[in-house]
Amino acid sequence: MKKQLIILALMLAPLTVFAQKFGHVNSQNIIQVMPEWTQAQTEIQNLQKQYEDDLKRLEDEFTKKNEEYNTQKASLPPNIQERREKELQDLYTRMQQYYQESQQNLQQASMEKQQAINEKILKAIKEIGTEGGYLYIFDVSSGIPFINETLSTDVTDLVKAKLGIK
Repeated sequence: MKKQLIILALMLAPLTVFAQKFGHVNSQNIIQVMPEWTQAQTEIQNLQKQYEDDLKRLEDEFTKKNEEYNTQKASLPPNIQERREKELQDLYTRMQQYYQESQQNLQQASMEKQQAINEKILKAIKEIGTEGGYLYIFDVSSGIPFINETLSTDVTDLVKAKLGIK
């Protein structure tokens, strides 16, 4: 009897491997149609425009002061020349710092918005995986070299539905 149970278990073991469900999803296709993505892109573009406008004002101020200095330079005493040159140098340094900070802020804002979107998608994928009894769900947009689509179910539309996207 024990021997028969062992043989039966060995015969059924491969069937349990085949009973496992695998899925795949293309998160890039989902992201591109998410309203959150469109909103995030708009917000980033608005922030970038704001930074560009601020930088343009600094550049205009620098150009104006530099032109004034160059026209008056010959008639200014040396101590005032030095002070104006220092002011111009400080303004130029401020412009450079502002540019670097604005680029960092844009990158940070973009990463935060992307992370929030990714977390929302990941939550939906986990829910689909749990509800559907999937062993694994792979993201094909992450560069997986091969997925046999006959042995794996494309759950992209299920994830879109879970997110309320058509």
